[in-house]
Amino acid sequence: MSGAHAASTPRVDLVLPCLDEERALPWVLERVPDGVRAIVVDNGSTDRSAEIARELGATVVTESRRGFGAAAHAGLEAATAPFVAFCDADASLDPGDLPRLLRLVERGEADLVLGRRRPTEHSAWPAHARLANRVLARRMTARTGTPLHDLGPLRVAATERLRALGLRDRRSGYPLEMVLRAAADGWRIREVDVPYRPREGRSKVTGTLRGTVIAARDMSRILAEVHA
Repeated sequence: MSGAHAASTPRVDLVLPCLDEERALPWVLERVPDGVRAIVVDNGSTDRSAEIARELGATVVTESRRGFGAAAHAGLEAATAPFVAFCDADASLDPGDLPRLLRLVERGEADLVLGRRRPTEHSAWPAHARLANRVLARRMTARTGTPLHDLGPLRVAATERLRALGLRDRRSGYPLEMVLRAAADGWRIREVDVPYRPREGRSKVTGTLRGTVIAARDMSRILAEVHA
């Protein structure tokens, strides 16, 4: 893990919500850039995810409440660096792309930067998940007034400003709530294209039609509750 030696004074804390990702974590953590501390949030793994993360130099946080939002928010609460980033821990996204997103925030050109996924293979993004994302992107664009094409699981913002948004969702709606509350607070939101690869193992959300439907319900609830 290239960023492990810089963990004492990181510029960015990278939150990696994790549930049974022992196969993917070595690939992910090897690609963490210098100056970035990896925070792996173990959300009830039954494999060696937490142990492997520690062996590879990551900070491990345990979140017993199940849910992507619960894990992501636990990572945000643990962050101490000026900037915080989020990334899936399934090897579908490369943490090495993070500096391109961070640069826009550091230069004051954006307040929240989202990585727009560009599949490297057709299998990387199932058709039902792509369709759901397309519909959601249209609704985000209409709600925020900013042209958006993807929810952006790789993303970065200033830590304290993000905490101040008071995010409440602890399920699949967390990433969407972040975008909507940021827009409502007047944040400038930008997208940067990032490669999207086939993940290791099956997704807990988009890997099944049922998971996608549940996530869609969570997103609909957030759209009804949060007004940008």
